[in-house]
Amino acid sequence: MSRILVPALMTALAVGTVLGVAAPSASDDVGRVARAGQWQLGAMRLPDAWRTSKGAGAVVAVLDTGVNGRHPDLAGAVIQGPDLTGVARSPHRWGRHGTAMASLIAGHGHGEKREGGVLGVAPEAKVLSVRVTLDNGDPQRKKQRSDGRNALARGIRYAADQGAEVISMSLGGGSGSWEGSATEEAAVQYAIARGAVLVASSGNDGAAANRKNFPAAYPGVIAVGAVDRRLAVAGFSNRQDYVSVVAPGTDIVTADGRRSYVIGDGTSSAAAMVAGVAALIRSAHPSLSPYHVRRAIELGTRRRPAGGHSRAYGHGVVDAALALRAAGRLDVPAPGGVAPGPYFCEAPPSSRTPVIAGMVMLVAAMSARVLVTQRRRRRDVT
Repeated sequence: MSRILVPALMTALAVGTVLGVAAPSASDDVGRVARAGQWQLGAMRLPDAWRTSKGAGAVVAVLDTGVNGRHPDLAGAVIQGPDLTGVARSPHRWGRHGTAMASLIAGHGHGEKREGGVLGVAPEAKVLSVRVTLDNGDPQRKKQRSDGRNALARGIRYAADQGAEVISMSLGGGSGSWEGSATEEAAVQYAIARGAVLVASSGNDGAAANRKNFPAAYPGVIAVGAVDRRLAVAGFSNRQDYVSVVAPGTDIVTADGRRSYVIGDGTSSAAAMVAGVAALIRSAHPSLSPYHVRRAIELGTRRRPAGGHSRAYGHGVVDAALALRAAGRLDVPAPGGVAPGPYFCEAPPSSRTPVIAGMVMLVAAMSARVLVTQRRRRRDVT
């Protein structure tokens, strides 16, 4: 669901809607409204984190519906990769969800002193756009050809081969992905072996079926749930053993594919922000293995549940400043290193034990080597 707002209604942002851009002066007003609505900047302690890193030099692959690099908040920050869907672009709807997610990762704002528009978690990072799915409501969605069925797996491998430090996947569910696929899982392991950090949304049916959601449930992927302004887990956020952390995911202002802004809910937004945190870490500590980047994010959390992990909160609410501090502590050469537990979490699916075991050995070897050398209120794309 989306709700319409005219720029003059400056206080309506608390309710949430689509913010449209008209004349330049209206655009400036909307940009300031958009920035004022970014409550996550304080909740994640981003101003503190930016004293250490703003993501310079990091490339985050956004596997989504495409990214509009002409949006003023993303100008110059987007590298256009391939379209793997097998479907031509819709003339009226293309890249809206992907643009929204990209803005949360690497949006740099616009205007005088960049005081308007969306600021992403890593405003100096670059985004590599890889189109692997279509926006909800796109009339072309039902026409997706068979050559687009493995789009996600191919997108993961492409991003890894291009050297993306982080791969952000704010998608999942439907089209058989409630069960996952061996092809996608193999691609995940391939990317991890090449040093990429993979992040995905945990899913948005936590108040209903609460199904296992892929790609978030693949071993090695950082699965992200959503919290509201009170830092309470949102009702829609899936509760699963594979949840790693939670991040802001309600009333989130993002850039829109039509050079405007939109407010939405979903674990998609939360995952994009955590991908941004991973970019901050990779920028400041480029030699850290995917496992250690994940551990830094998990260690750098607030509201940690009793026992250290829960199906709702994972390891807690992400704090970018704390995550960077944890990364600094982990980025110290030491003999041997600490081998990651299976699934990078406490409870891997038993059906994947052989695959997990192989990945554990692989990541453990990577970790040791590094140590030695130094989410319009709407449902997300499904």
